[in-house]
Amino acid sequence: MTTATPLGVYIHWPYCARICPYCDFNVFKARPGAEPAALARAIVADLEAQAALTGPRQLVSVFFGGGTPSLMDPAWAAEIVSAARRLWTAAADLEVTLEANPTDAEAQAFAGFAQAGVNRLSLGLQSLDDQALRFLGRNHDAAAGIRAAEAARAAFPRLSIDLIYARPGQTPQAWAAELKAALALGAEHVSPYQLTIEAGTAFDRAVRRGLFTPPDPDAGAALFETTQAVLTRAGFEAYEVSNHARGAAARSRHNLVYWRGHDYVGAGPGAHGRITLGGARHATYAAPRPADYIARVAETGLGFESRAPLTPREAAQERLLTGLRILDGVDRAELAALEIAPARIADLVALGLLADDPRRLRATPAGRLVLDRLTVELAT
Repeated sequence: MTTATPLGVYIHWPYCARICPYCDFNVFKARPGAEPAALARAIVADLEAQAALTGPRQLVSVFFGGGTPSLMDPAWAAEIVSAARRLWTAAADLEVTLEANPTDAEAQAFAGFAQAGVNRLSLGLQSLDDQALRFLGRNHDAAAGIRAAEAARAAFPRLSIDLIYARPGQTPQAWAAELKAALALGAEHVSPYQLTIEAGTAFDRAVRRGLFTPPDPDAGAALFETTQAVLTRAGFEAYEVSNHARGAAARSRHNLVYWRGHDYVGAGPGAHGRITLGGARHATYAAPRPADYIARVAETGLGFESRAPLTPREAAQERLLTGLRILDGVDRAELAALEIAPARIADLVALGLLADDPRRLRATPAGRLVLDRLTVELAT
């Protein structure tokens, strides 16, 4: 039995076959040539250098995100997973997640990723409506999504699906029907996200040109409440604002690393990390462009563009931001640096936005509807 503190590893694979119009992640159009293989090697080297910084830890999760990591060669994923297991002490129930798009070509690689050590697939269905998929700029249709979900269930012991709602013109009735159809695919975990118009994206430009109008806040709230009702009736618990699991064992262990304030190593272009060094929590950020990241690893051993300690107040603000998202909330002792006035907490409890809990700050269902505002009230 290990006493090492928990650690997650996030791998950012930045290449995509197509850049979705709502996406503001650090992504690049997939390209031929030697760069992807060089990137995979650089990620392994980066992990080795970061392991020397962190020292012994219990590895509880490895998460391949992006971008579209299902476009990578499964052999590269195997090398990265093997390196993580070698560098840290792997938990007996180590979770290894890969994000995938539901194209037929990517589904054909599922067996290879399972052999590489992936045991949980996060499938970006986004919708089961062909018109909505075209609007979202996806490169698959609903039929391909269903085929990919079936292939994923055959290849992996655990399956999560992502969906996007609050699309223009979407009604609660239509969303409820679509959500029920997605649940019939048999996933143990569902992540329904409200469509957010992020600055600088193609959707941001389209909205500013008047090409479409997102749902107003009241419509968004109605769709959120529909989400909660449908998933609760189906036996899913909203253990986090946008994440629902069929029982505690189906929760995303990697996401809980973030929300519980554990350390995580970030490797790959633009990857963020949080690691505790010398008693202080440090924020790391990797060089965002693949070529720059590869060069930085070659020159310094690490892919970091920056590494800086958080002040106690900054660390507490992060704990508040992440901890309020989950049902468990956050221990008040971890927020001491914020010096939140007891009267302020009492007022928010009286308003029904915080649970009446003397030891932990926990948002109520009403508080979750206004979580951004609630966090600001407590953090400033």
